Amino acid sequence: MTETLASKGIEVLERNANEDANRSLEMVKDCITQGVDGIMLIPQDGESAVNIIGVANEAGIPIGIFNRPPSNDSNPAIVIVADNEAIAEDAVEYMAQQAQKLGRQVTPLIMVGDLGDPNAVGRRQGFMNVIEKYPDLWTTAPIEVPTKWDAAVAQAGLENAMQANPDVDFLFTSSDFMFPLIQGVLEPLGKWAKVGEENHVIMGGLDGDVTACRLLKEGWIDATGVQDLYFEADSLMTAMLSSIALGEKTPENWIDDPGFALTGGNLAEREMDMWGCKLLAEK
Repeated sequence: MTETLASKGIEVLERNANEDANRSLEMVKDCITQGVDGIMLIPQDGESAVNIIGVANEAGIPIGIFNRPPSNDSNPAIVIVADNEAIAEDAVEYMAQQAQKLGRQVTPLIMVGDLGDPNAVGRRQGFMNVIEKYPDLWTTAPIEVPTKWDAAVAQAGLENAMQANPDVDFLFTSSDFMFPLIQGVLEPLGKWAKVGEENHVIMGGLDGDVTACRLLKEGWIDATGVQDLYFEADSLMTAMLSSIALGEKTPENWIDDPGFALTGGNLAEREMDMWGCKLLAEK
């Protein structure tokens, strides 16, 4: 977004709140003081997004929210968000189809994101939709590992879960960033194996990052749900520039990113539709 806007001759102020919602609010207030024409924000959580949108509304400055939606629509904004439930469901559906080929039941585990984040809620629901669709496929109810979107919390939780449930062979992570720590937990247990190998854990995630692309291409994981970040960025910029040109101070427009699942089955056809694969190819 910053490069595209700069190429159009638009001055861009870039700020990083380092995952601090209060600091994000203060930075937005500072940008308002500097007289910006529009604000695009990646919020820390849904609640803080609502508050920050309200501040921008009061100042009469259009604001766009990228990828993580506000917890409610009480304050108007441009919002671009992935359909996390549908994307997760598509990825887990492929995983379930692979599990069916085994001719036996499997033991499912989900690494759950911070449920204060609407993205995490949607991803968990998408997983559960598939669990409910195939009731006879599972040995037990899903094992849920809370992560709070924190690597240390996720690793400790997964280690405990695998110790208590060593037969887990179907694993979905609510974010691709956790794949390296998943490898760190599964590998010593002899459960980090490629698709088709005896101890392979059917595995998928969601985001579509570089690591997920590499692991999918190498055969370590089966699927990942993809947020089309290029579509999201372009949609947000287009809507924001239009609102500024029209003099809209509090535009309201919710834009959906339908996303898709990149899997072992469609990798050859859709690899370069995933942002992580594009970045991997550029390395």
